[in-house]
Amino acid sequence: MPRFLVFKAAMLPLLSMAASLALAASLADLSNQEAASGLKAALEKGSVAAVAKLGVKDGFLGNDKVKIQLPGILEQARPLLKMSGHGQQLDGLVVSMNRAAEAAVPLAKPLLINAVKSMSVTDAKNILAGGETSVTDFFRDKTSGSLAVKFLPIVKGITDRSGLSSKYNATMAQASKFNLVNEQQATVEGYVTQRALDGLYYMIGEEEKAIRRDPLGAGSKIIGKVFGTLQ
Repeated sequence: MPRFLVFKAAMLPLLSMAASLALAASLADLSNQEAASGLKAALEKGSVAAVAKLGVKDGFLGNDKVKIQLPGILEQARPLLKMSGHGQQLDGLVVSMNRAAEAAVPLAKPLLINAVKSMSVTDAKNILAGGETSVTDFFRDKTSGSLAVKFLPIVKGITDRSGLSSKYNATMAQASKFNLVNEQQATVEGYVTQRALDGLYYMIGEEEKAIRRDPLGAGSKIIGKVFGTLQ
């Protein structure tokens, strides 16, 4: 093996260690107040932006990354259902599922902000040193249960207007007795609630990644300072 390749291979672990030490040092240079303030500002900015993008008409339906498709079993049966004259109902159900998610998501804003307020200094530094979706993971852990409870009745009120929704639920109720479907797909409203949460956390993750890529572009001095240490 050429000498320069041997040298490069030997240096890689040292470079990795140096990078880790530099990150630890830069985080240590931040005061607890700076770390917490910067992260809370980023959390609030990212979550509010995600809710604003999703909680409007076509926020889900017009975004292929979060658009809610038919539950798996119904999607598989689509060709047969279309042949039997149910194509328009299927299309209508897709629209109503996405409209339900769009109507439910604005309810998330106060719970997301409360999660920010509950964050400790230790949480802040752990999140800053974590992966690029550590903020998203924090939100999911703190809010998913409460948001599901809030979303479900809003979603059900909208999806119940579809004739296929009630037929699907009745069929799945029978199938679930024999463990033929998973819990998430047992009802249309349960399925849409989970997909709405997934879409919300996905969009928060996208906002988080954007802040990490360009901290100064976030328009906040403290966000720029805190996240700038991670670059």
